[in-house]
Amino acid sequence: MSLAQEWESFKTPPVKEIQPVPQVGSPAPVNENLKLPSDKPTLIVFLRHCGCPFAEKTFKNLATLSMQHPEVHFVAVSHSSAEATEHWVVSVGGNWEVNIVVDEMRDLYAQWGLGVSNTWHVLSPLTLYKTLRLAKDEHIWNRPTESGNRWQTAGAFAVDHTGIVRWCRVAASADEIPDFDAALGSLGIKTKPKPPPEVRTDGFL
Repeated sequence: MSLAQEWESFKTPPVKEIQPVPQVGSPAPVNENLKLPSDKPTLIVFLRHCGCPFAEKTFKNLATLSMQHPEVHFVAVSHSSAEATEHWVVSVGGNWEVNIVVDEMRDLYAQWGLGVSNTWHVLSPLTLYKTLRLAKDEHIWNRPTESGNRWQTAGAFAVDHTGIVRWCRVAASADEIPDFDAALGSLGIKTKPKPPPEVRTDGFL
């Protein structure tokens, strides 16, 4: 890992022809690099760069759900290199039952309507604050960015077994974590109730 690699992640990536975001009720885009099964629904997550703490939080949530819901096909798409993605997945705890798809050229991102974001999306005061809170509350920190681009927008989609989009969400900011309860709910799948939040005594909400 070097400063040059970190700097590279801040450069504006090549322009792609971005397709419209697939809407609920429409067929999911077809691509041989992202094949969807016909015997179960699929939850697809397009990640930010490997090293992003919010990508890590998202991926960990996805991996947990993949163990709880074998009736769903889980996919995480990374635009970091295959080598960087493999290293990152291992470092954040493994993929469990999540299928990893590497899309270094960002063709799948573009096909699913996910383009390049702006400075406010990535570096707003609220996003920076949430970065610190994630580190403090869950010990999830920025990791070295071996490959990938910080400006790529993330997103998540739920697709039923017939290939129809049932839920979609394009991240409004870099810190957004997908609502997987809503995603699975759109597929008729109930998730386990979450425990009540811990009462804090350190002055933070």
